[in-house]
Amino acid sequence: MKIFPAIDIKDKKCVRLVKGDFDNKTEYEMSPVDQAGKYKDHGFKNLHIVDLDGALTGETVNLNIIKEIVNKFDLKIEVGGGVRTIDSIQKYTDVGVEKVILGSAAIKDKNFLKEACQKFPNKIALGLDAKDGYLSVSGWKENSNQLTLDFLKEVNDYGTSRLIYTDINRDGTKQSPNFEETTNVANISNCPVIISGGVSSIDDIKKAKGLKNIEGIIVGKAIYDGDIKLDELAREIDA
Repeated sequence: MKIFPAIDIKDKKCVRLVKGDFDNKTEYEMSPVDQAGKYKDHGFKNLHIVDLDGALTGETVNLNIIKEIVNKFDLKIEVGGGVRTIDSIQKYTDVGVEKVILGSAAIKDKNFLKEACQKFPNKIALGLDAKDGYLSVSGWKENSNQLTLDFLKEVNDYGTSRLIYTDINRDGTKQSPNFEETTNVANISNCPVIISGGVSSIDDIKKAKGLKNIEGIIVGKAIYDGDIKLDELAREIDA
């Protein structure tokens, strides 16, 4: 199973939000580039990056920082946050990002998701961020009326290469992921699923390893707050 340490970028800094709330934000001293280097030094191979400025603006605000991380470290990087156009996807793939995560734009316009999957085969990850079973969009500020599982069934054959499922109520809370709902998603998804939101301990990582159709897990706040030590987490990386 792949482990994705997380870097959320806001105003060129590493930050963590609680339940996606920009008013409930913690800033960390280490820069995104230095944080990526720390992950690389500990043997991690994958990295999850969210451009929070991009989530708010719909632009690739932190493209240069992400490009620097790609160029400096041999990491497989997935990037999300406000990716709403084919041009933005192209910019990320041009700088060497492995997967581009589509969230709000894909949920609001399924044809955009289909076009992106066709134009960028094996490059598109679908980010499904849900609260109480319903998808949220626009940086989690707006609730849609679409049930997560219903939407997934509609787009399941589009060719998405990865699905990232986040329970917003768990994100940044360190209360453990919503394994039950993630399992429901994984059971019907045509592509491998990444668990996101609420990881609190190594026990969560071990539990995720036992689940079917789970490709990996994203770990954020628990690393930054010291609840999970990087040495300990690195031992769970698949060889």
